[in-house]
Amino acid sequence: MNAVWLCRLFNRRTARTLLWTALLLAGAVAANIVGIYFIGSISGWEQWLAEVSGFFLLWRLCLYGATAYGWVWMRRRLVARQSDAHTRRRLLRTEIAAVLALVALECSLLVQST
Repeated sequence: MNAVWLCRLFNRRTARTLLWTALLLAGAVAANIVGIYFIGSISGWEQWLAEVSGFFLLWRLCLYGATAYGWVWMRRRLVARQSDAHTRRRLLRTEIAAVLALVALECSLLVQST
């Protein structure tokens, strides 16, 4: 029973997702280590991050815009394929959850910067 459960839990899709997550995390850690090395200290790195936070906000806004464009494209295709009320409600709940998550993220970053 446990072996079947483990095989279902760790299929190729899960393994691929875990690999991408680990690679992104390793990339973020590597970027911070390289930044600290070039700046010379952790406090200097934190100061540089604070100085360029506006550019990071612009980057995030562009990323959100590209994601929203992709979502609208995907939503049109899905509604054309499945036009029932259940699909529309499910999409609406997903959209509300995504917007709330982004607002919470940006609010936490705003509170953190002050």
